[in-house]
Amino acid sequence: MQITDLLKPQSVLLNADPVTKADAIYTLGELMEKGGNLIDKGEYLAAVFAREESGSTGLGDGIATPHAKSAGVKEAGLAAMVVPHGVDFEALDGQPSRLFFMIAAPEGAADTHVEVLSQLAMMVIDPDFKEALIAAPTVERFLELVTAKEQGNFDPSVAGFIKTAEPQAEEAEVSDASTAAVATGTAAAVEKVTVENPHYDVLAVTGCPTGIAHTYMAAESLERKAKEMGISLKVEKNGASGVKDALTAEEIAHAKCIIVASDRQVEMARFNGKPMIQTKVANGINKAEELLTEAMAGTAAVYQASAADHEAAETAASASDSVGRQIYKHLMNGVSHMLPFVIGGGILIALAFLFDTLDPVNPKNFGSGNPLSAFLMQIGGASFGFMLPVLAGYIAYSIAEKPGLVSGFVAGAIASSGASFGGVAYAAGGEKTLSLVGVSSGFLGALVGGFLAGGVILVLRKLLAGLPRSLEGIRSILLLPLLGVLVTGFIMLAVNIPMSAINTALNDFLASLSGSSAVLLGLLVGGMMAVDMGGPVNKAAYVFGTSTLASTVSTGGSPVMAAVMAAGMVPPLAVFVATLFFKNKFTEEERNSGITNIVMGLSFITEGAIPFGAADPARAIPSFIVGSALTGALVGLSGIKLMAPHGGIFVIGLTNNPILYLVYVLIGAVVSGIIFGFLRKPLSK
Repeated sequence: MQITDLLKPQSVLLNADPVTKADAIYTLGELMEKGGNLIDKGEYLAAVFAREESGSTGLGDGIATPHAKSAGVKEAGLAAMVVPHGVDFEALDGQPSRLFFMIAAPEGAADTHVEVLSQLAMMVIDPDFKEALIAAPTVERFLELVTAKEQGNFDPSVAGFIKTAEPQAEEAEVSDASTAAVATGTAAAVEKVTVENPHYDVLAVTGCPTGIAHTYMAAESLERKAKEMGISLKVEKNGASGVKDALTAEEIAHAKCIIVASDRQVEMARFNGKPMIQTKVANGINKAEELLTEAMAGTAAVYQASAADHEAAETAASASDSVGRQIYKHLMNGVSHMLPFVIGGGILIALAFLFDTLDPVNPKNFGSGNPLSAFLMQIGGASFGFMLPVLAGYIAYSIAEKPGLVSGFVAGAIASSGASFGGVAYAAGGEKTLSLVGVSSGFLGALVGGFLAGGVILVLRKLLAGLPRSLEGIRSILLLPLLGVLVTGFIMLAVNIPMSAINTALNDFLASLSGSSAVLLGLLVGGMMAVDMGGPVNKAAYVFGTSTLASTVSTGGSPVMAAVMAAGMVPPLAVFVATLFFKNKFTEEERNSGITNIVMGLSFITEGAIPFGAADPARAIPSFIVGSALTGALVGLSGIKLMAPHGGIFVIGLTNNPILYLVYVLIGAVVSGIIFGFLRKPLSK
């Protein structure tokens, strides 16, 4: 594929005169539309402006490459514009931009498209080529120069800048030269690793938010400059189609320094303990020599990975892991998007009960007995009502990206409503009905629905893969959403029948818990909250607790949620207790962190104890589990209930026994803290 296959004459404008950056983008968008590359110009331009918000695509030296990947793009394409007098495009060097190439790529763009587009972006860095394009008198001449540059026939030393025709054999060899150059990572520009020098001096990672142009431009610039400086370099490119030339653990271990020139999230935990230079992708393009010089000087700061970095690395690793870990990844994506709705809506609902007064005559109206309570109940209920659709929607999104989102939301909504095929003796009130009403299948139904929706979209993609290229836009905009919703919804009407039965049975079981059963349940979920303090086990217990809120609010709250939150407050508070009573076993920094954990613990932020658990897991985690399990069991034994899914001490008034609840939290914290402090080894002097 040639660049001119993507850059059509009707998409080139010479002697343009936009006034502002926005004007320039809109003009380029119109050119892109004239080339027949867009399905929805508005959606594509919105993506372009969003890309600009993350960092200007004005590269400096008069060049700008606005670009985006969007569902509004029918097929990959280019638009070009020359502004002789320049326009302020917020370029990195502060100078006006005169030469523009707008890049459009559809979601899931093929590697060839992306690489060819990126190759063009690298070509315009050549100042002679740039000036020749700006001076081109006609669109035809503009395109001739592009073709000549791509085929290696551009020569500023000859009249007209284009060399005379070379032998045809040579011409045949360059038909796909640009694609090959990018695909091989411009290997010729990099000093190779040899037997005498078996490891790379410097490693680099490049990436821009869309992974189209700047990713490869930065890689190309670094590789060329490394060649000039005699530095062995390998660049990992985080592009639109995934990671190319991924860095290995062995390469990282032996590298002198790591350069991360990226405006998008990349896996950082793997660089823990290595000298690192972290910067914008634009600096990888324009300041390659400076970055490489600093990398070889040995002055770069050593990178210390955070807990968030390690968690992100685990999530990324799971993408190529077992089926079980894949399922867990999709589930956690749904849960993480669901929790803000649960927390926000749940606390507002809890406040509605707090500000209301129980009317014994009309107990069902509790929570809406006065205007303020009714107001809070309505808003909180609206937020809480999104819990199941969001859970299912983002599980499906994790599996099938955007096309899965709408099907997942529909699946979650059907799970929430309990809609099912008629004639089933498990409808409202237990009677048979021909209507599609039923009993909500709750959290379990939404979970199954999310995976179902994602799977349906994957199957449909395969079935529709044979459509002609001209119908690509119809497939993503019309066919996948329409058929996905139809098929998913139809299946959910059947799935809801057994899921509703299971969900109702589970709720009935929880409602019947008392005495020793409640103690056992509290012990179990309490211990789970301390196993990994924010990891999968912790989240499983938390989600289980929140799933019981909706059905228990009318009865004063959930004993399970009360046990979960009380137990989750214990580990951070235990850290404070340990650092207070065993000062000789903790550094000054750790003791100061112990004080910070008071606030975290009281706020129900279990993650505050993670550094201590990670540093000494054999002693810390068992200690935390003992205290958290004890607190959960005590809460269950006393039958304490909670109506809020989050908030810690700030919603303690929403329990039916606040003082006793707080006492149980303190008991667990003291027990855990003393055990942890006792087991902890003294500091070596």
